[in-house]
Amino acid sequence: MVARSEKKNGDQRIMIFDDEPLAGENLPILPGHDSPGRFERILRAGHFAVTAEIAPPDSADPHEVYQRAALFDGYVDAINATDGSGANCHMSSVGMCALLTRRGYSMIMQISCRDRNRIAMQGDVLGASAMGVSNILCLTGDGVQSGDHPQAKPVFDMDCMTSLQMIAGMRDGGHFMSGRKISSPPQVFLGAAANPFAPPLDYRPLRLAKKVAAGAQFVQTQYCFDIDRLKAYMSEVRDMGLDKKVFILVGVGPLASAKSAEWIRNNVAGVHIPDEIIKRLAGAKDQRQEGVNICIDMVNQAKEIEGVSGAHIMAYRQEERIAEIVEKTKVLGDRTPWHPNR
Repeated sequence: MVARSEKKNGDQRIMIFDDEPLAGENLPILPGHDSPGRFERILRAGHFAVTAEIAPPDSADPHEVYQRAALFDGYVDAINATDGSGANCHMSSVGMCALLTRRGYSMIMQISCRDRNRIAMQGDVLGASAMGVSNILCLTGDGVQSGDHPQAKPVFDMDCMTSLQMIAGMRDGGHFMSGRKISSPPQVFLGAAANPFAPPLDYRPLRLAKKVAAGAQFVQTQYCFDIDRLKAYMSEVRDMGLDKKVFILVGVGPLASAKSAEWIRNNVAGVHIPDEIIKRLAGAKDQRQEGVNICIDMVNQAKEIEGVSGAHIMAYRQEERIAEIVEKTKVLGDRTPWHPNR
């Protein structure tokens, strides 16, 4: 089913499908698709997809969630709801997805293995699918020692690989891990994280292959600040034929300053920021704007690499800059992603 487009705001086209339901209801599942969501349709149709992370509030006020999501209206195809990122406590990914799917947003629910055993995870998957969540991203999760509750007891009953296998089994096999039958299986598009930039570099494509074999249909990478490393990674990915088996969205994001870039490089595991990026920031008159400019450069270069299917924008505390990044990179062409305030 192709999308039809409606004119709005000059030459911009709102992505609306012929079988578009009411807000909060899912699309019919097309042949060869696993979910009723827009995100899978966009990728399988060959569009360059844009996703972004929404910062979860330290609050029980739903209006804070709605206000944050509205910043992305018309600029992203799906929104990631993080799950205790950095082992810090915030509103849950399930809660954020429940609020935003009712408004019609396309959500990617992150699910971490740190805080749940397989019983809880399987229950959350069923509940999320029932609420209309069409995309789930499986993560092993950060250790509790890195967050604000270091005294918490970690679970890690599963890891990213086994959780992917578990959810794929629920969807495709129609059963729990125990073997008990599921009367109505979850209809979800499965994702995972990838890091092309951290050593050992030669192992990274092999790890991606394992995640694909476990059930990953899309991956979102760690922040990209080194295009040469990304090109080398994607070359190996293509040689292994993985670009035909999984959609790869490159992680990008604006750095606030040279000082913050130094701190991230030294304190956030897995983030690689080359010296030249920090020098470029340090030499800029407006470092915050230069951070956005660097992000724009990364997107423009990444989108030209064969096998890259989209960009995942992580603009922590700079969510308002996502519109500028998307507009200046022109990655959406003349289409505007669906949003409830269209």
